[in-house]
Amino acid sequence: MSPPVPSKILTDDVSLLMVLIDSNPHFWSSIKPHFSFSKFLSHVLAFLNSILLLNQLNQVVVIATGINSCGYVFDSSSGSVSQRAESLLPKLEEFAENDESLSERDDDSGNGVGSSLLSGSLSMALCYIQRVFRSGPLHPQPRIICLHGSPDGPGQYVAIMNSIFSAQRSMVPIDSCVIGIQHSAFLQQTVFATDLHSRNFLQLPKPVGVDFRASSIFGQAQTRDPSASQQRK
Repeated sequence: MSPPVPSKILTDDVSLLMVLIDSNPHFWSSIKPHFSFSKFLSHVLAFLNSILLLNQLNQVVVIATGINSCGYVFDSSSGSVSQRAESLLPKLEEFAENDESLSERDDDSGNGVGSSLLSGSLSMALCYIQRVFRSGPLHPQPRIICLHGSPDGPGQYVAIMNSIFSAQRSMVPIDSCVIGIQHSAFLQQTVFATDLHSRNFLQLPKPVGVDFRASSIFGQAQTRDPSASQQRK
């Protein structure tokens, strides 16, 4: 195992926030009666602008997570200093149209909600952070937040685990905000594994009904329910 990277000189009051937005149209259409994508974006824009107002040196980068592709839709470091987060809306709309066009070419599209390319957007965020690290010894404190609602994609398990290990090695915490009623085992594991510092100050609720059965990379339990095996006997 390779040794961890040495401690980096980070500015305490300047932050680099990588925001991963789930733009899966199938997911948003499934919860539209309760929470629309436009209403979600209004909250996101207020959050991003507040981060930029806290410190004029703060940087925000937004990555759209589609079902077929991922892409950068906003970077506060490019353009004018007073650039507001609202400027991401045209690029996000263009990204959604391009991603949907790729779905039309896919013969397997339309089968349920489908999963977004979370592994791809995590990789893009970590690559961006590595470029910032290599820009010099003094740079903002990076952090990733995943605004996600699509179900986990079993085929992305290995890629997401690789992203977790990379974030751990680079000391980059990953937060998540899961939208809807469905939990994400991938994001739970990601947050728990990368943010070791904040965990010491949180009083987390005790888990109830945790499934301790071993799981495969396909997200399915490998062991059967003991009661079911006894009934067969």
